[in-house]
Amino acid sequence: MKILLVNKFHWNKGGSEKYYFELGQLLKEHGHEVAYFSMEDEKNIKTGDKEYFVPKFDLNASSKLKALDVIYNKENEKIMEKALDEFKPDIVHLNNFQRQLSASIIKPCTKRKIPIVFTAHDVQAICPAITMMDNDNNVCELCMHGKYMNCIKKSCNKGSKLKSILGAIEGYYYRRNKIYTDKIDYIITPSEFYRTKFIEDGIDKSKVEAIHNSIDVSNYDIKTQDDGYALYFGRLSKEKGILNLIEAFSKCGNNSMLYIAGDGPEKENIEKIIKEKKLNKRIKLLGFLNKKEMTEITRKCKFVVVPSIWYENCPYSVLETLAIGKPVIGSNIGGIPELVNHKENGYIYNTIDELTEYMNKLFNNKEKVKEFSKNSKELAIRNYSRDEYYKKIESIYQKLLRKCK
Repeated sequence: MKILLVNKFHWNKGGSEKYYFELGQLLKEHGHEVAYFSMEDEKNIKTGDKEYFVPKFDLNASSKLKALDVIYNKENEKIMEKALDEFKPDIVHLNNFQRQLSASIIKPCTKRKIPIVFTAHDVQAICPAITMMDNDNNVCELCMHGKYMNCIKKSCNKGSKLKSILGAIEGYYYRRNKIYTDKIDYIITPSEFYRTKFIEDGIDKSKVEAIHNSIDVSNYDIKTQDDGYALYFGRLSKEKGILNLIEAFSKCGNNSMLYIAGDGPEKENIEKIIKEKKLNKRIKLLGFLNKKEMTEITRKCKFVVVPSIWYENCPYSVLETLAIGKPVIGSNIGGIPELVNHKENGYIYNTIDELTEYMNKLFNNKEKVKEFSKNSKELAIRNYSRDEYYKKIESIYQKLLRKCK
């Protein structure tokens, strides 16, 4: 089988890119031929496979007129036609494609009756601002069912009225042209929570399937130890709940320690709060860590906290923590409760006070930490193996090919 993998970034920017490259590798391991379709960038990774690139498109630097290309880019359409005619894929598998690649790449696929699979790594199909959060960092579902005027009224897209108008226009275009409901043949959501949201927004439930992301557990077959500290790693931003974590931790026992790894817009505010609460000796800011450093700091922690306040999907950070074999305390939102079994491999909390309570429990109970650590490892092996993921993906591909005959 020949599969054309599509993603707007062709370098390791985030979870969508991790999935894009790892899926390509997984398909090749099982004898399939893959090619990649993405955007030009000096950071692009050479895969050794066929690669097709559209010109780089910077949303922030583009003129108002050029910005309309985020809805339909005719040049990208021509490059997609070339890729399809040269590579002749059996399946086109989309990942993050909106805006930089635009809806224009869909038409050549439907014209040639090539089945399209879409893995939805976020909720842009529902929310023009992508996050389903308003500017006050509250969960917001006002744009459900195509009510995108709410995005414009509240300037939800990065606080910009212009970007919010453009996002709303794009949303209306996708909905009016039935991109998600008709043009795309099958949608994969990495969480049951996202599947539910897509169905609520009008996608036929028969064409949306939740498949949690996979992880190669063998890469995390490492010896762990307990150096006593709690760990947060990720973007230092409000939607990640980092401020709630610091508030909850400030009420933990005086001998407790919290390590924070990552960078982001809340860094200076975090430093200020740490100083104000006199937590300098108990909270250690590690800054950005590379993959090797991150694995090392995780294998030595007592537990990991995922305090997000937005609709997380299926965070690789949680899967990697489970694969290493560490407990997770996570907020009761989005897809997080699907990865953390309450009182089995960690805790799910609803309030800041509950977060404090659960952190204190693990700080003060080594046996419980050992039990949860063992269960995390077993969950990773049982539920998120690459082989099981391949079987599900291959089954979807075959089903669509049979349908198209």
